[in-house]
Amino acid sequence: MVKALDNPNPHYREGAAELLLGGGFFRRDSRPARDCSVLLAWHQASATTRAHSLQWLDLMAGCGIRGLRWGLEAASASPVPAEILVNDADGDRRPLLDHNLRSVAAATCSSVSAERLLCEAQLEGRRFDLIDLDASGHPGALIQPSLQVLAPDGILVLASTDGRSPTGHDRPGAIRSFGAAARAHPASWELALRQQLGLLARQAWLLGRGIQPLLSFSNGRTFRLAIRLTRQLQAGEESQLGLLARCAACGSQQRQPLLYLRNWPPCHCPPEQGRWAISGPLWLGPLQQIDLLEELMASHVPVAPATRRLLQRLQADPGGLGCVWSTAELARRCGSGPPTLQRLVAALQAKGHQAWPSGVMAGQVRTDADLPELLQICSNLRREGPLIDSSTI
Repeated sequence: MVKALDNPNPHYREGAAELLLGGGFFRRDSRPARDCSVLLAWHQASATTRAHSLQWLDLMAGCGIRGLRWGLEAASASPVPAEILVNDADGDRRPLLDHNLRSVAAATCSSVSAERLLCEAQLEGRRFDLIDLDASGHPGALIQPSLQVLAPDGILVLASTDGRSPTGHDRPGAIRSFGAAARAHPASWELALRQQLGLLARQAWLLGRGIQPLLSFSNGRTFRLAIRLTRQLQAGEESQLGLLARCAACGSQQRQPLLYLRNWPPCHCPPEQGRWAISGPLWLGPLQQIDLLEELMASHVPVAPATRRLLQRLQADPGGLGCVWSTAELARRCGSGPPTLQRLVAALQAKGHQAWPSGVMAGQVRTDADLPELLQICSNLRREGPLIDSSTI
């Protein structure tokens, strides 16, 4: 560590930040996630009308890059600069944090466990307006303590690297971590995000608060989302928690809110041959706040090209429908090549259906069309011309 700090040359530059990475874990390809965190901090700072400082917490800071970028790229958007607490439980990294955050006057560094920091904040009555919880594994044990110290209308940025449990590859793990059933599904990344949002909603409701998803995305390895903790539940919010069913034999999908749960209708298999595989409870509502994404896209925060492409993809898909279909699966069931995603979306919309390319996984369509009509539209497109979709190759 001392040798790293004695090196006058920065190890890494990102946005407006120059810093030493030290010897800890760091992923350069997680730049879009850090960009989104900075954009959300900028949004909060530019929108506040408070006469006192916003309070921001980077709970598991690593080298401190998020806190540094918050201070350099976002804090000045507020009339009163935000106060930034940058924490990492590894005490050996404290000199690195102090070194990297030295240029941000409003930043304070600490090296205590996340559990202890959140507990002490709760006892002191301290509230944070923005918490970034970039956890390794599943952060379930920290969700309720984080929500308890998150201010009303505050933003929680959450990451999880537990991909097996919520995607149906470790069903006992999903019961333990999410209190939910998870079954294999072609839209597995989205299933994982909705499982996590469902857990967040239930934890927030225990406090009398609601949640508003701001953005949700994944690269298949890490599952990331940001929510706003609303002062109270929005009208009908309880109906956004429900179950998603899929028949592996015929591909049919159904969803039901827990609030109105009833018998499942039959799938499209011959009688007695189909069987629903049910996942949930999970979040059935929107995954993104589109007007916020438009605002973030217009900001002057320096972001990577990959981040801009991500925001454009999310902006084109509000994620308000839980049924997502893989074009590869549709092609297999039609006995043809995969339909061009944009042509399929346009054809569905022309038939009066809601339809969007999925912003979570490539080569998937989100629609309210039932499976037989969806397959018929794919077959019609096949007869109209070549259906090669380069986005699925």
